[in-house]
Order: sequence, then C-alpha cells, then structure tokens
Amino acid sequence: MIGSRRLNQRGLHRARVRIAGALASWRRARLAKYVRADWRETFDRDGFVAIEGIVPEAEFAGLREAILGYEGEAREMIQGDAITRRMAVDPAMLEAIPALRTLLRRQDVRALFHYAASFRIEPLHYIQTIVTHANGVPDGDPQEALHADAFHSSLKAWLFLNPVAADEAPFTYVPGSHRLTPQRLDWEYRRSLADPRTIDRLSARGSPRARPTDLVEMELPGAAALAVSANTLVVADMIGFHARGGSVKPVERVEVWSYARRNPFLPWISGDLLSVPGLAERRVGWLWAARDALERVVGQPWRRVGLRTPNSQPQNCAAMRDRRISSPQKL
Repeated sequence: MIGSRRLNQRGLHRARVRIAGALASWRRARLAKYVRADWRETFDRDGFVAIEGIVPEAEFAGLREAILGYEGEAREMIQGDAITRRMAVDPAMLEAIPALRTLLRRQDVRALFHYAASFRIEPLHYIQTIVTHANGVPDGDPQEALHADAFHSSLKAWLFLNPVAADEAPFTYVPGSHRLTPQRLDWEYRRSLADPRTIDRLSARGSPRARPTDLVEMELPGAAALAVSANTLVVADMIGFHARGGSVKPVERVEVWSYARRNPFLPWISGDLLSVPGLAERRVGWLWAARDALERVVGQPWRRVGLRTPNSQPQNCAAMRDRRISSPQKL
C-alpha cells in the first residue's frame, strides 16, 4: 500500500511525511526545556550540533585509552570499499570502562539524545570503526552518497576519538535539510511517484538519495564536511541529507556511535520498555542474535569476527599497510 503509485498520486507519502514531522515537532516541544539552549538552537537551525570537548580534557585521554584497549566480540560489514566494525556497548564493556558509563548517563547528553530522537528513548550504543579503501573493491562506499535514512526523524550521534580532517571520511550534512519545507514536501511527493524498479536499491528501500540538482530544487545549500578534533560529539537528525565524506587515502575512524529510531506516529514521548536500565544495554546482543537466527529470511550483513579491539586489523582487508592508525598513541 505504501508503495502504491495511485495512492501516492493522491498524497499518501506526502501526508505521512508531513504528519510524522508534525508529531516529531510536538514531541520535541515537550522535551525542549531539558536541553541546553545553545545546543537546541543550533540543532533546530542546522539539523545537527557539533560539541567540542564534550568530555573534560583531563578525563578524555583515559577514556580513549580504555576504549581503544578494550577487547570484545566484534562484527564487521563490508560496503563497497569500506569496512565497518562494531562492538556493542554492553554490560561487560560498561563494567570495564566506568568512564564510558558515566558519559552515557550524563543528563545533558541524554537530554540532547532524546531531543534529537524526539523520544525519551535510550539509544543503541556501539564502538564503531570505519576503514576506507580497505579491500580493493572498485565500487565506492554507498554511504558517500547524500541520503536521508528514512521519511521521518531519527537520531545518530558520533563521539570521535581521533581528529577527522575534511578529506578523511568526515561526517557530512546539508544544513537545514531536516526541515520539512514546502520544497522538501514537493520533492518527497515527486519521489513517491517513481517506479522503484528504475531507482537505486537503497532509495527504493526507503532511504532516498539526493543529487546536487535535488538540493537546488529544495533550495538547500551544499553539503558541509565536518572536520573535527578528537573529543567532539556530533548529534544529528537523520531525516536531513547526510553522507560519509570521501577520503583521499586509506584512513581509519574510531568513534562511540549511537542510534535511536522509533515509530514516528506515536504521540507520547516515553514508554519504551527496552530503555529500562538492565535491558537497554543488552539490546544489541539480542538484535544480533535474532538476525543470526533469521539470516535465511532477512539476511545478516554483520559477520562475527571474534575478539577484537577497536583498531585491530579488519578481516578481508587488502589495503591496510597504509593505515592512518596503527596504535592508540597515533589517535
């Protein structure tokens, strides 16, 4: 029904985008008073906020060393010429790295996460490593194409453990593209009428790609690449157009990565039972196990790679001799 060209001609997709956006704004209005005013104003204007020095400098070096030295079960996924490794921030990791637990429980950080997600929900947290130009595959990384994650708001956040230059796979975002302007709604309407067999696979699955001409049609600026220093937290609304920037050489990026998405049509801001402490930190393991069990039905791109540290050499990696990071000291 959602993909029906006839219903979308009558405005089904446009209506669901508009209604989901209105509900997100209403929920955020109820959460706004808990968020630092300067963070909230920047997020409302741009769709993201970058906060330098989020961890006190006297504490950051110890936190980074503890994360980079932690060995735990890891999963990896290959997309084009990029490898992404994730390690769950689970009870074992939080027990081993108390400073990470302290950070993720900070009320100002939690309030910002809730505001961006538009729900009082505990994000899924991972230690994420991204390696570019990693395996000699000629196809580029699909994450380098500007896209929105879905038709509605959701949260992603990155705490960068090492500096990221503008030409080293930075987070890239089109400022203001999270706002559902008349031009954005018109673009969503036109997109809903496309034959899914004639567009790229990820757009057909609900994560629309945006070309430079699309940005012009929506009266949006070009994408901004965020060159950041270590100890910078970036929090963003994933309905805005974003991408992983290109890299001029093989590089490795290590970060604390957080993600939250909930049914956008719920009018309430709380009530997520899986956000309860004691359950929340176990969800990643449960999700991986469920995906493993249903692999033949839904697929499982995240492959077990055994015990790893965040900057261990990835499996199936053919271009790592020029890695930018080979030890925690180089971060």
